[in-house]
Amino acid sequence: MTGSLNTRSEHACFGGIQGFYQHDSACCAGPMRFAVYVPSAARERRLPAVYCLAGLTCTEETFTIKAGAQRIAAELGLILVMPDTSPREPQLPGDREHWDFGQGAGFYVDAIQQPWQRHYRMFSWISEELPALIDAHFPTDPRRRGICGHSMGGHGALVLALRRPDVFHSCSAFAPIAAPSRCAWGHKAFGHYLGDDHSVWESYDASALMRVTPFPREILVDQGLADNFLSQQLLPECLEAAAAESGQALRLRRHAGYDHGYYFIQSFVADHLRHHALQLG
Repeated sequence: MTGSLNTRSEHACFGGIQGFYQHDSACCAGPMRFAVYVPSAARERRLPAVYCLAGLTCTEETFTIKAGAQRIAAELGLILVMPDTSPREPQLPGDREHWDFGQGAGFYVDAIQQPWQRHYRMFSWISEELPALIDAHFPTDPRRRGICGHSMGGHGALVLALRRPDVFHSCSAFAPIAAPSRCAWGHKAFGHYLGDDHSVWESYDASALMRVTPFPREILVDQGLADNFLSQQLLPECLEAAAAESGQALRLRRHAGYDHGYYFIQSFVADHLRHHALQLG
């Protein structure tokens, strides 16, 4: 059962359609929102899809509006899927009190602690339910599916690819939270969603996962050196060490002068989409 799709709005964009949608999610026990860009090439054939995960405080509109990705996706023949970053309904106690936890901060995990357990199941939604829905309603090729993300979304993209290479066949990230078990953002989110067992935390930590089971293809990561969160929250050196230990093919590029925002993403989004197009064929 893939469920029905509610179209919130659709807009012509670079010859294709940029749409905003909602469905009743079984995984998250409530309505979930997402955006999809379908280029004109999809009128002739099924296309690869790249799932683009946004960061803390963001929605399905953030990457869609700010990244400037549609023009490149139209040129390359890629469908883009931009999910929301957390459930929005029903409202849970405390889920709007902090910018780095709760609404807008689902961290792409399946929560096991109350009251989050029933609704905050972002990992399952993005790895299982949403792809089934997208493939049922849009002209995607399920054999060619990539994932990328920014910050918290970069963490999500890496973890989803490392744990589900059967679902996601290419991977990239902008300024990812590379080792959430070792930073304040991760401690706050994982402690609330997952409890105190750090072995559970490691199952959602890209550096810990990569050290044991590398992704079968090269991963592209871009990091700005003027990023205010670089040394305390992002820790790309942990990802680099994990890749060296496991033999993971990792292209980690560091860029002087670039910060954590969307001017950084706009500058390199074409490289990321070309990375996915090349690997997805």
